[in-house]
Amino acid sequence: MEQVALLRKVPLLSDLPEGVIVQLASTLKVVDIESGEVLCRENEPGDSLYIVVDGRVEILLGIETQDEKLITTIGPGDFIGEMSLVLPGGLRTASVRAATPARLWMMTRADFDALLRRQPTLAYAMIRTLTRRLDSTNVSDFHELQSKNRLLQKAYDELKAAQGKIIEKERLERELQVAAEIQVGILPQELPSIPGFEFGALMVPARLVGGDFYDVFPLGKDRMGLVIGDVADKGIPSAIFMARVHAFIMAEATHSSNPAGVLRRVNNHLIHLEQSTQFVTVLYGILNIKSGIFTYARAGHELPLLVSSDGTVRTLSHGVGQAVGMLDEIILDEQSITIPSGGTLLLFTDGLTDCRNPQHDPFGHERVAMILGSHLGHTGQQVCDALWQVLQTYQSGSLQDDDVTLVAIHRK
Repeated sequence: MEQVALLRKVPLLSDLPEGVIVQLASTLKVVDIESGEVLCRENEPGDSLYIVVDGRVEILLGIETQDEKLITTIGPGDFIGEMSLVLPGGLRTASVRAATPARLWMMTRADFDALLRRQPTLAYAMIRTLTRRLDSTNVSDFHELQSKNRLLQKAYDELKAAQGKIIEKERLERELQVAAEIQVGILPQELPSIPGFEFGALMVPARLVGGDFYDVFPLGKDRMGLVIGDVADKGIPSAIFMARVHAFIMAEATHSSNPAGVLRRVNNHLIHLEQSTQFVTVLYGILNIKSGIFTYARAGHELPLLVSSDGTVRTLSHGVGQAVGMLDEIILDEQSITIPSGGTLLLFTDGLTDCRNPQHDPFGHERVAMILGSHLGHTGQQVCDALWQVLQTYQSGSLQDDDVTLVAIHRK
């Protein structure tokens, strides 16, 4: 009686007469399968229909592949395998695997055909069942398609955003390249050549553009102007500020023979603009070509190093010097020295001495002095190039933290 009651619950068989149900209950073959066991496989020939008595089984597509997909899980009273009995070719449209230990009744194709001939209404019941399953599958596929469309739209939006970032990055790189070319254009394309002196210079930004600058330029008969500066911070804002400071210095230098006066007027220009919180350390001086006297004003910049003709290296005497662009009234370090015959004066930014090796040890002033002493009699450019070569070796591939700028004056 339990088997008859179970068969009566099967939608496909629920409308059959009682006698037919009783006969099926006594004739159907029982099939037992263990959990994980495959009952039938997709696209294989099928000649039987199964009704679940106990346990649960899974209906799958792409079984045992990376694309395996669970369609549904069914239990007692549900049936499977009917599609292979009605479709041309009799192939399974899905695979069946036991989710738990399961017991099933098996109806062969011959039994099914005989039952269909005796009970034609069975065809209508099958159509109703297949229609319900198709509707359920369509709803499931629709929701899955919606979900995939959302994921696809998200991926498309992310790809579009990434493409926008790439375009923006390329635009910024082009702008940086233009800024670097402009910055190089501000610096002297070649250094002056004058009797009795040899000039050298070198600037290597930490980024594509930097905040350091230098210049060597004539100031009428027997005088040369020299300037070196270091804007706080790096990058495009510092490069723009550097260009402004350089322009102010060049403009004021033509109107005054007093380095301190030039820097004070530049400071006034920057303070009155009130457009920036940046500041710059500067050393600006005037070299008398006849006497070798270098008169300069230092605004918070690194102290120059002087190499005498016997190889002695010393830091010049100094006073207090405040950076340009910070205060309304600044204190400047005003000095005057004579570059001896055979001697070299080195001006530099702190990117030289602060540069670090892989162990994070700074290059330091002592190494700079040692290199200067070992290149006695070399031209200004040879001194700058030698310092940079040694610095690169010292870095050993470490990231350059700051711009490095050198200006050397060698008196023959």
